Amino acid sequence: MTITQRATKVLAAGSWSDAADYVALDYEGRFLRRKRLVAASGADFLVDLPEVVNLTGGEAFALEDGRRIEVRCGLEPVLVITGDLTRLAWHIGNRHTPCQIEAGRLVIRDDHVLEAMLKGLGAKVEKHMEPFRPESGAYGTGRTMGHDHGGHDHGHSHAHGHGGFHVHS
Repeated sequence: MTITQRATKVLAAGSWSDAADYVALDYEGRFLRRKRLVAASGADFLVDLPEVVNLTGGEAFALEDGRRIEVRCGLEPVLVITGDLTRLAWHIGNRHTPCQIEAGRLVIRDDHVLEAMLKGLGAKVEKHMEPFRPESGAYGTGRTMGHDHGGHDHGHSHAHGHGGFHVHS
């Protein structure tokens, strides 16, 4: 298949209007420099940026023909954590795990090892399918890079089942 358009620029959230289409990307997918993507309509395009970007949702790819493709946060398997949030956040942070922090809950990517640890600390943990928007780096940009148990070979054996999720958008 021939890619018809390239996106060489990302427009900041709030700086554009009139998107022609959108692409829904999970947390990993929103960290990119050069990648072929397929928009919701089925149209493909090549993202070809000068440097790696960390997209948080609401941005738009500017295509060479002037169209804009909105970036949306896609649904993905997460754990929603409630309980003693200060204590639980400390333990999550101690493992350098990306975490979405909200007034009444913490959200991390699905990880059965962390799920067991958090339950052992008295947390209530529920599996959901929803967009994941963790805190960015300490200076408002970048990513928290840490140990992740989701979908890669990391030298110890365990299953990565994703059944029983609630869907939220």
